[in-house]
Amino acid sequence: MPDFENIAAYLPEMAGNQPHKPAVSFPAGRDVNSRVKYTHYTFGQLDRESDWIARGLVKSGIGRGVRTALMVKPSLEFFALTFAIFKAGAVPVLIDPGIGIKNLKKCITQAEPEAFIGIPQAHVARLALGWGRKTVRILITVGKRLFWKGITLDQVRSMGKASSAQPMAKTKEDEPAAILFTSGSTGPPRGALYTHGNFTAQVESIRNTYHIEPGEIDLPTFPLFALFGPALGMAIVIPDMDPTRPAHVDPEKIIEAIEDFGITNMFGSPALINRVGRYGHDRGIKLPTLRRVIAAGAPMPPAVLERFCTMLSPETQVHTGYGATEAMPVSSIGSHEILNDTRHETDSGKGVCVGRPVDGMEACVIPITDDPIEAWNNSLKLRPGEVGEITVKGPVATRSYYKDEHGTRLTKIHEQNGKDFWHRMGDLGTLDEKGRIWFYGRKFHRVITPSGTHFTIPCEGVFNTHPKVFRTALTGVMADGKMEPILCVELEARWKNAHQDTIRQELLEIGARFNHTKGIVTILFHHGFPVDIRHNAKIYRDRLGVWASRKLAGENKRQEP
Repeated sequence: MPDFENIAAYLPEMAGNQPHKPAVSFPAGRDVNSRVKYTHYTFGQLDRESDWIARGLVKSGIGRGVRTALMVKPSLEFFALTFAIFKAGAVPVLIDPGIGIKNLKKCITQAEPEAFIGIPQAHVARLALGWGRKTVRILITVGKRLFWKGITLDQVRSMGKASSAQPMAKTKEDEPAAILFTSGSTGPPRGALYTHGNFTAQVESIRNTYHIEPGEIDLPTFPLFALFGPALGMAIVIPDMDPTRPAHVDPEKIIEAIEDFGITNMFGSPALINRVGRYGHDRGIKLPTLRRVIAAGAPMPPAVLERFCTMLSPETQVHTGYGATEAMPVSSIGSHEILNDTRHETDSGKGVCVGRPVDGMEACVIPITDDPIEAWNNSLKLRPGEVGEITVKGPVATRSYYKDEHGTRLTKIHEQNGKDFWHRMGDLGTLDEKGRIWFYGRKFHRVITPSGTHFTIPCEGVFNTHPKVFRTALTGVMADGKMEPILCVELEARWKNAHQDTIRQELLEIGARFNHTKGIVTILFHHGFPVDIRHNAKIYRDRLGVWASRKLAGENKRQEP
């Protein structure tokens, strides 16, 4: 192993072991028979291409420590560029474009990038909206450069080919590697500052947790997760889909890619798993090449899990990973344990079990507070079964947010040695006697009423057992100076036109069976919940609360004499 730690160092190692095997395959239209055509890089080609670009980046001024906004769509260039930026020792700034124009500008301003690499559309937006106007000094266009300054990726590549410099920067474990912004689904997006040590720990954790082996073939339906594939020695196949709309993916195209390439590993959000599972289950489709499926982004409803598993071999599991942009993975649980054990607790309102912490990670639950906690004390740890904020410690946890001291103070608790720290996940839950984490929902989403606190996931789990319900969301509305819990309901597609009064009564009867849900007596039906752009699975309960408040106010007005 090298005497330095650079996350890109995995690539030349894998290229040396399997230089001629495909590393990245990307859809490039369809042939006359409507079958997908693919372009690809082998591991050797990806390593060589990223070497050329890395050398060119350094000659262009994008070297060690230079923050670099990267706005390139999933493509072969995206992978070559990302590994090249890591090799150069620069710090890519990765922002999900789906967070909205206003948040994009805030994120870029906060990250203070010195370089901007983007497709022509990104450069047009940069100029029109003033992205990075005060800090960006180096411009690179992926594609045709028009009226703006800078150079093209082709020119960068040519400079790199003419250089014999060492392409791999000898970065250290604690050196900044990237700034990854959170989705902003429960607050302003924050830029988690990753080190090369964080990334290395992630690669090793994913490898060891899921027993991934070089030579496997991966179908990552979330672009950033795809970057782990080459580092793990997996060939990745980018599916023919819009990565910002996983809930609307064409299931035929996903299944087509799995069958064409013999996919062994698949990553997807619960929304995508749900859509593909419905299609495949209804048609009796089997996917025998899959060794594992990894889902993340939001809790996976047991019914969705059960339906998707009908397409898999009996020994193959869907693994639900738990984590966040700031710390991933934290824990994991397989579908066998969920369907045979924990789902029954979920259905009765215990929350969703997200498994035991992965190797190297510690988890505990601390008292609920919205204030910073300045110093760690073991007395903060609650006993098994007590509800509090899930708090974790380990090598995949990021130490801080870039240029956000307030966010860092709110989420990090430092130990007395000054080196170790705990990350507050912002999620509520419990630990059980087996050391498993039970997720109760976001701290921000708890509904505090005069009769007590309602936690979203335990309440919703009870109502989600109704066969005509797709999902529910608990929110709160102020009425007569008091907070009232409101249950919003989204029905299964085939029951959208069902008689709502009948379903409402049935849901009230289900809720009356449990102490923590019997006080929820107001039920509103919604045509389709607002969800996050990244996974299409995290429900914007705050927006539902505004909608519910307006709806109830409108109904009350109609009832006035």
